[in-house]
Amino acid sequence: MVEAETEEVEEVSEEMDVTSLPGVGPATKTKLNDAGIFTILDLATAGPADIADATDVDITKAVDLNNKARKKLVEIGRLEPDFISASELLTKRKNISRLSTGSANLDELLAGGIETWAMTEFYGEFGSGKTQICHTLCAMVQLPTDQGGLDGGAVYIDTEGTFRPERLAQIAEARGMDPETVLSKVMVARAYNSAHQELIAKDLGRIIEKNKIKLVIVDSAVAHYRAEFLGRGTLAERQQRLNRFMHQLLRTAEIYNIAIILTNQVQSAPDSFFGDPTRATGGHVVAHTSTYRIYLRKAGKNRIARMIDSPYHPERDAVFMLDEKGVDDPPEEGSGSKRR
Repeated sequence: MVEAETEEVEEVSEEMDVTSLPGVGPATKTKLNDAGIFTILDLATAGPADIADATDVDITKAVDLNNKARKKLVEIGRLEPDFISASELLTKRKNISRLSTGSANLDELLAGGIETWAMTEFYGEFGSGKTQICHTLCAMVQLPTDQGGLDGGAVYIDTEGTFRPERLAQIAEARGMDPETVLSKVMVARAYNSAHQELIAKDLGRIIEKNKIKLVIVDSAVAHYRAEFLGRGTLAERQQRLNRFMHQLLRTAEIYNIAIILTNQVQSAPDSFFGDPTRATGGHVVAHTSTYRIYLRKAGKNRIARMIDSPYHPERDAVFMLDEKGVDDPPEEGSGSKRR
């Protein structure tokens, strides 16, 4: 075990090592490594409070270390500077990749597919297709970019024990992919409680770099927090920890230019007398942090996805279905076979 850890540290390039930052000596490096922070990327994605806890320094020093890490990433081109013109940002966004969901209808709703450098949330009641979308994306992400994939692997953080490798193998085979190859490129992490879930999120950096990860899935994001923090007396602590977890994921998406997928549970609003009383859990913390929010609901054999929140997508619906290929388009009217 010690040899493995030493090998991982040796793989860090001199440019990306935390000791390349001013003020980070061997003692501070050891403390950061013990907390799972090995590279400047890890340091930039970590929150100041996490850095302070790991290095036993005050929050001001931790903020300074965090800012130095981001400044270094700007210098080497991994992050944008604090101020950038809108035209430059538009040029950068044209280079953002999009991952196909496997359904042309759902891709159209997302203006081409799941975006990298962003966090997309799917929420809905049980059986609405959340986990099936996640399984399908684990296969789709491995396709070449000209086939709608990102030519990379996936990390699946499973908080409810819903990941099924046999289902992923079925989806891969139905889509003409080698099941063994697809399964080998999906890293599964079973989170047993909220603290474990947060620890896994902090350790994502090394996994992403080592395994060419292009997609991180959390299924589901709020389940443990909802189960562990009961009553109004624990609400503030729950939301603070959930907020830190969400921002950790968002920073990871931006720095590594990967796609983050969250699934979320729902609850009924008892004070709603008109319309759909279904609401996503997690409150405003999850709502504000997610880049895109998509509501899923059942409609007979089909599923309906509605864009609820987006910086630029219109609020509209898309119809898809679930079959042996995972996410798929329903057959066209008057046609006896499926389109895909």
